[in-house]
Amino acid sequence: MTQPVCETLKNPERWFEKAKELTPEKMKAALDAALLRIDHGMELYKGGVFPSATTDPLYIYPETENKGWTEGFWSGMLWLAYQLTGQQKYRTAAEETVASFIDRMDKQINVHFHDMGFLYGLSCVMAYEITGDERAKEYALKSADNLADRFQEKGQFIQAWGEMNAPDNYRLIIDCLMNLPLLFWATEQTGKQRYTEIAKIHLDTTLETIIRPDGTTFHTFFFDPETGARAKGVTAQGYADDSCWARGQSWAVYGLMMDFERMGDYSKLPYWYSVTNVFLNRSPSDLIAYWDLIFTDGSGHPRDTSASAIAACGLMRAKPEFENYELYQAAAKALICSLIDNYTTAQGEESTALLSDGICHWKRVPTPEGTIFGDYYYLEALAKYIKPDVILFR
Repeated sequence: MTQPVCETLKNPERWFEKAKELTPEKMKAALDAALLRIDHGMELYKGGVFPSATTDPLYIYPETENKGWTEGFWSGMLWLAYQLTGQQKYRTAAEETVASFIDRMDKQINVHFHDMGFLYGLSCVMAYEITGDERAKEYALKSADNLADRFQEKGQFIQAWGEMNAPDNYRLIIDCLMNLPLLFWATEQTGKQRYTEIAKIHLDTTLETIIRPDGTTFHTFFFDPETGARAKGVTAQGYADDSCWARGQSWAVYGLMMDFERMGDYSKLPYWYSVTNVFLNRSPSDLIAYWDLIFTDGSGHPRDTSASAIAACGLMRAKPEFENYELYQAAAKALICSLIDNYTTAQGEESTALLSDGICHWKRVPTPEGTIFGDYYYLEALAKYIKPDVILFR
């Protein structure tokens, strides 16, 4: 396995300077503003109704049923709000979402794709870890089975989407790095090593295919369904096959860190250094990434606040013994500080989004919007700073 090169971090002083501005008072004010948006959302999204993946132009999430890949982020936000405040209203609302996820699994509503961690990790796993809900645990384990059952022996990876073995979907996706913790958790709960074995194999395959020699990443990678031979890396949501989709790079910054942590094995940490330094070195003047890392100031392209929020969460998990540890911690604080200063929607009274200027899928909607996943990771970062022992899906 040939490791990618690791860029030297450029202009480190800008991260330290901005990090100094993230005071406890600023974080508390940001959290209070976020909770107001969540409270407003709780008036709209209840009874099995969830916020959509993205907002309308007023930064209000339209209502949707529990049938996509993003509904777990709302559940996760409610569990974070409950832990941060101790207020029963958040727990009650979170438990209502868990009931919806149980119903979704029972009815088999779009539960056969790779995003089981995003869905059931942030809802049922967190419910079990926080409250001891055994029924939530049962359904979280069912979701882990669904994820593990997508493992392809030919190619040694978890197939992301679509009908199993279909040539047009015989591929893995960088996002799945964030779902592997569900498999490590399932082994912890059951003692069955199959989950962890699949996660480790998929991780190794991802490292060997998704991460390019220069530390940038493909979004998705195809294999030959007949032989399992590696075919090609392409994009689905980035600008081009040879560009670097910002959110994909941030999934690697956070996902690799979570997976190494869950394995207790940092032997492949150089891969994390490579993808992380690429992300930081391509951050523009206000630090918040453009939606694809080939773009920067003056390009006319939109940013993606979700990518920077996700990356911040990954940076926060760096260990004191890591190279450039203090810089990574400063970068995490700087990213969150810039989001607070420039991209919160607290001033919009009707808004249900926490952050502005996200991009879910530029090729479909090339204008800034709120993203529920960006909101979740922004809130997760605030929660971790304010309450270091907060329980997360990890």
